[in-house]
Amino acid sequence: MPNLTVIWRCRGVVNLGSVGWSFAAAFSWHQTCSVGLYSAFMTSKWEPVSLPQWEMTAYWILSFSSHLYSFYQLHRFSKEHEVSLDREVQLERGFLIWGFKKDPTDFEWSFWNEWAWQSLLWSLIGHAVVSKLAAYFLPQFRLAVLMAYGVLSAAWLLGVWGLTLLMLHLSISLVVAQLHSPILSWFCTLLLLSTLNVTAFQDLQRGWYTSEDQYYLLLFSTAVCSLRCISFSLELCWRPLQAGGPNYCTPLEDKGLKTLIFKFYKLTAYCFYHPLFYNGPIVTYRDFSEQIEKPVCKVSVVDVLSGILRVFVWWCLAEFMIHFMYMHAIQSNETYLEMLPPWALGGLALALVQFFYVKYLVLFGAVSLLVRLDGLEPPNLPRCVSIMYSFTGMWRQFDVGLYKWLIRYIYVPLGGSRHGVFRKLVSTALAFGFVCFWHGCHDYLQYWALLNWIGVVVENVLALLFSSRPLHHVIVRFLSPRMQRRGLALISAFSTAFLILSNLFFLGGIHVGRVFWKRVFVQGWSSVAVPMVAFLYCFAQVGIEWDMR
Repeated sequence: MPNLTVIWRCRGVVNLGSVGWSFAAAFSWHQTCSVGLYSAFMTSKWEPVSLPQWEMTAYWILSFSSHLYSFYQLHRFSKEHEVSLDREVQLERGFLIWGFKKDPTDFEWSFWNEWAWQSLLWSLIGHAVVSKLAAYFLPQFRLAVLMAYGVLSAAWLLGVWGLTLLMLHLSISLVVAQLHSPILSWFCTLLLLSTLNVTAFQDLQRGWYTSEDQYYLLLFSTAVCSLRCISFSLELCWRPLQAGGPNYCTPLEDKGLKTLIFKFYKLTAYCFYHPLFYNGPIVTYRDFSEQIEKPVCKVSVVDVLSGILRVFVWWCLAEFMIHFMYMHAIQSNETYLEMLPPWALGGLALALVQFFYVKYLVLFGAVSLLVRLDGLEPPNLPRCVSIMYSFTGMWRQFDVGLYKWLIRYIYVPLGGSRHGVFRKLVSTALAFGFVCFWHGCHDYLQYWALLNWIGVVVENVLALLFSSRPLHHVIVRFLSPRMQRRGLALISAFSTAFLILSNLFFLGGIHVGRVFWKRVFVQGWSSVAVPMVAFLYCFAQVGIEWDMR
């Protein structure tokens, strides 16, 4: 999100048929690229190959045991330096594990936990109740009721001034969208986003509230709202007269005040849909408008209770991690990073990315349950980072909603894979560039975005190289299918190492990425890097096996 990352981490109008085809083609291409390196190493028919059971059992045991041992070493380091860490970051009194303190320095986790218990949890429960009552008594006005509830909830939590700011963003976006120019809509969105980094605006907005947390909540809401505004605006530019669609109006009505009010109602209902309002996951306007009008399917009590239980288990796991390992407090101090033993350093890297994964299982899992109760299909929850073995796979399978948003509104309109290699590189680079800008465009985010772009490009180049006829013929002739898979896992181990490095820049900042690079790849290239790649090879084999299922 803009500003918060220091703390937590063109073409004209095209016809609908062209947009739909190009989106499907590009999405298919990205799916292919994410497994392209996998396919390039398999047999001539691209069939997945299983390894002997004893071999896969060994990979599972080594992967699991390396996680546990590295976490244990990080735990030992945490306890040995607990007094000094407590003095520096003020560890909180623990409650989940008797006698343990708690690391509270992950801003995002502490922020959402505090807001959840104060108000968000109760407002989400209220949404579920209001939604069910509206579906039963006022089914034809359900969307209007949900919109009213979302607006009132936002006014309650953000105040009148915060609500006014968001309404101003919506109004400006809608007025610009009436020009049916995607370029102008994009310019408007980027301009509105850039205001979040203007000191004068920041000071003004802080003056509306009595605490910094209220300002940050407005910042989160505005940043996520900007993605919805561009989604609505571009859909309006691309299909303003689609019969029966959410933006339908006759040619004579297209410019009328009544139609403008109707569009503002649709935009407001989309942007202020309460479960997704503050932190996502991102759902495009096309998906939202198509699904919200459908009759609500009944969800069994068992499914609801099992969903609540899963979220509670994930929450307990996240709390256990910050009771057992003080990874966020350690990564904030470069001295501790230099002192960490090799196994504890690996444990820190794994703990940071695993905690980020579990955190978003909780944040996305809770609201996804409510979204399903409303008859919508939310994006898939993040995939476990320990079985991801490529940059492309990570982008496709962690924040699925954001990935689809980037494909539809940036990658495809800029040409994607249909206009040569250069356009493909530019489209991908601009997608990563926007993500960096949306998060705040700080220096460490630039490193992170650049590393991810390079990783995706290199993986796709290798996929094309290994699938080329001469090299593929040599691979098939001299390597058995099982050896091809082992070769893929070895290459993926190096890819995973740099994927972890890029995520350390994102989660910890430049100093964490720099220390990890120096200690693993420069000073420890023989003593640390080699065993690390060996264990990452096991992780990759487990990930490949998981994909085959």
